[in-house]
Amino acid sequence: MPAELTIVVPTFNEIENVPLLVAATEQALAGVRWEIIFVDDNSPDGTAAAVRAVAQLDARVRIVQRFGRRGLSSACVEGILASAAPIVAVMDADLQHDESLLARMLTRMRQGGVDLVVGSRYAEGGSMGEWTRGRVAASRLATRMATSLTRTPISDPMSGFFMLTREAFERSLPRLSTVGFKILLDITASAPAPLRIAEMPYTFRTRQHGESKLDSLVLWEYFQLILDKAFGRIVPVRFVSFALVGGFGLAVHFLILSAFYLGLQTGFGLAQTAATIVAITNNFVLNNLLTYRDQRLRGPALLRGWVTFNLVCATGAVANIGVAEWLFGRETYWVLSAVAGVLVSVVWNYAMSSLFTWRRR
Repeated sequence: MPAELTIVVPTFNEIENVPLLVAATEQALAGVRWEIIFVDDNSPDGTAAAVRAVAQLDARVRIVQRFGRRGLSSACVEGILASAAPIVAVMDADLQHDESLLARMLTRMRQGGVDLVVGSRYAEGGSMGEWTRGRVAASRLATRMATSLTRTPISDPMSGFFMLTREAFERSLPRLSTVGFKILLDITASAPAPLRIAEMPYTFRTRQHGESKLDSLVLWEYFQLILDKAFGRIVPVRFVSFALVGGFGLAVHFLILSAFYLGLQTGFGLAQTAATIVAITNNFVLNNLLTYRDQRLRGPALLRGWVTFNLVCATGAVANIGVAEWLFGRETYWVLSAVAGVLVSVVWNYAMSSLFTWRRR
């Protein structure tokens, strides 16, 4: 019999939690035709191999192993697309979500009248568990910001624990950003019409094994998603990030230039050269860390990427000067000439670095 429910679980270094989650799911969904799909981003701890070992004993367990890309939201999307079940759920592998709630969520879905059931930490009866006050306050602030995009009142739009119909997911699919880690927010904000939602409270549990994947850059990814849902149709959010990094790089350039030329009394040419090298390297590192986080270069690819980025930026600088001088020679106000040159170089650097430095393989 085909599965009625598919549970999608994105993983990275969760080898110890795999058998525990499968066992807990089996106990929670007794009598239900279910399957669980782990989407693993090529974990170095062997999570994918652990899933395959379990799958050899239980045909309801499946694995999608990804190479060369990472991200919780995109992993969830690929897992859902890999299933055929009419109802899909998303939950974490770290056992912090209460798997016993799955049966109640499925019962509510069967009753009809809803597209989405959200496991909520903020609904009456729910709890953040042992989170610190600071982390709770940050989560609530992010939740208030997210609510403005969903067009539907959800007490916990940042939840990573939910269940929805395949039809609802497919309606949102064409507009999904898959940016960052909050797929629920992406789905609800991408829906062509507000989703019919039910919420069920649960207590967020403490992780028992492994380490949290929510590092200091998660907040950056969250703001990227907010920007993408608000302005993505006008300007790609990756370009906005690239331009912001470029603006910071300009400040770094003048800081180094001033330090060498005014502070160390070096020649202007040497100071300009040093400032250019440092600024370009700064931009490369920040773009690799932030703008192209999901395609981050590592190892030998990092050096090759730095070289190609320098070549791209050198060509962009030539284009910048050429356009600015051409406009200035036609009696265009010098500020406008300079701005036009900068815009040309930014667009060139973004397009060419996406093609050669951070190209998808």
